[in-house]
Amino acid sequence: MRVTESEMTSALLDWYDRHARTMPWRTGPAEKAAGVRPDPYRVWLSEVMLQQTTVAAVRKYHDRFTALWPTVADLAAADDSEVMAEWAGLGYYARARNLLKCARAVVADHGGRFPDTHDALIALPGIGPYTAAAVAAIAFDRSETVVDGNVERVMSRLFDVATPMPAAKPELIAHAARLTSHARPGDHAQAVMDLGATICTPRNPACGICPLRDPCLARLRGTQTERPVKASKKAKPHRRGYAYVGRRADGAWLLETRPDKGLLGGMLGFPGSDWGEAPTPMPPAAGDWRAAGEAVHVFTHFRLTLTVMVADLAPVNPERGHFVPEDAFRPGALPTAMRKVHDVAAPHLSVERRHTAG
Repeated sequence: MRVTESEMTSALLDWYDRHARTMPWRTGPAEKAAGVRPDPYRVWLSEVMLQQTTVAAVRKYHDRFTALWPTVADLAAADDSEVMAEWAGLGYYARARNLLKCARAVVADHGGRFPDTHDALIALPGIGPYTAAAVAAIAFDRSETVVDGNVERVMSRLFDVATPMPAAKPELIAHAARLTSHARPGDHAQAVMDLGATICTPRNPACGICPLRDPCLARLRGTQTERPVKASKKAKPHRRGYAYVGRRADGAWLLETRPDKGLLGGMLGFPGSDWGEAPTPMPPAAGDWRAAGEAVHVFTHFRLTLTVMVADLAPVNPERGHFVPEDAFRPGALPTAMRKVHDVAAPHLSVERRHTAG
């Protein structure tokens, strides 16, 4: 017997009511039924953090951010450098810059309250179509279609879509739109995400316990492990550069704040060269610079190998960067690529060796 789309939606929501994941930013189905409303600030913050990142990685960041800045007004008033330091490790640092811009726009233009429609949300800095739909649906129960990677995978299997990604996206969005519950759009969006994260997983989907196993065309045809169809990956370009790690005799580190635009924009890190096929050495201060090794980091679109140069520096003004006292320096506040540079360099600096020996 053919299962209708409304029956699929009902089955999915029934499953979500029993199995919804507990998350610090989520208002669960039982709470919502009791009249508790989601906090738009926490929903928005989680959605920005979750882009290109896992739920497991985001939990501690979300908890720390909301402890430091409990409201959007608190975040809007925060110092940029403090926010960037707390963001370190989440990657895609343009998101952190846009986070501040958006928070300040919400305070300045909307009295500290997030607007509740897709059109008003998408007009805010750093909010694109996906985030606008997610916040409108989850925080305000607007009837929006929310499609992330989990939803794409569920739809591609449920309807056995053979078109390779990303060309299949419009078809998958259309399928998701037809299934979206107009009565409970926020719960529905989270239900499909949870299904993709816990049952309809990329490898070895647990079809036997899936609430949509009967109407799933990929399961019926045995193609579930082949969906979604991925386009062939291109080899990542390889770029090179230099990173300069210098310390004074008093233990101070030479650091610089990167320009706002570009990768690692606005983040604190070690002075360096350009990144390319044949980078030009650019020492930031006079010194006996020597190679300590290489640090390798893989970004979304390319692989980067940095030759790490170290030097014990005299107490003079550098050409680039500024000295940060030893007791004010936190390697954990650096972006991941710069933490790797630090780990390569630290054993080769005489200050570090002297501290270790002592």
